[in-house]
Amino acid sequence: MGRMFEKRKHKMFARFDRMAKQFTKLGKEIAIAVKMGGENPDYNPRLRVAMQNAKAVNMPKDRVDAAIKRALSKTEGNYEEVRYEGYAPHGVGIIVETATDNPTRTVANVRMHFNKGGGSIGKTGSLDFNFTRKGVFKIEKEKLGVMDIDELELELIDSGLEDFAIDEEHIYVYTEFSDFGLMQKDLEEKKIEVSNAELQYIPNSYVDLTEDQANEVLELVERLEGDDDVQNVYHNLQ
Repeated sequence: MGRMFEKRKHKMFARFDRMAKQFTKLGKEIAIAVKMGGENPDYNPRLRVAMQNAKAVNMPKDRVDAAIKRALSKTEGNYEEVRYEGYAPHGVGIIVETATDNPTRTVANVRMHFNKGGGSIGKTGSLDFNFTRKGVFKIEKEKLGVMDIDELELELIDSGLEDFAIDEEHIYVYTEFSDFGLMQKDLEEKKIEVSNAELQYIPNSYVDLTEDQANEVLELVERLEGDDDVQNVYHNLQ
């Protein structure tokens, strides 16, 4: 009984930790959006997307409002978006997106994570050949209502639809980087609720490893994702 309780407690704390990390990440995204385009989401597409993503993970409204107020405050430091690239063990490429108010601290931490994880940090742009930045919109099937999925796919072609993927619960709409705003606007006009929208680095090729080798890579990814300044980590591990 004691072991079972400890297991449940560990899972509960892990879930809270993931939620806290997610809320912190979204809070930074909201702050950056406000600094760049103002506090009114009607005129700030990036803020609109950030608030939409926050709602999708049940981030409390008071935390969203607090992030906006902090961004408007003159005493609030500016977050800078910085991208780092490098290699994990066994030649797996990794891109790390950060949002930081202290780039010197952040680059030192990212380099430390790579070194401790058996990898190495590289020059910005060194992985451009291996990844392509694309817009990704996640839509819950049940939120489509009466609209047919095949019909939706056809209607989105003029808005920059590049690829379309479906699993049991979701539809994933992919666009070129340059068409992200156009697709966002079209989905809004069609009143299609998006549960998540973001720009992602999609691998152009993958590295296939043994289970033990893959675990080495994933340990480094987990180490990077646990850093407070890190927003997203992308890799091309199969």
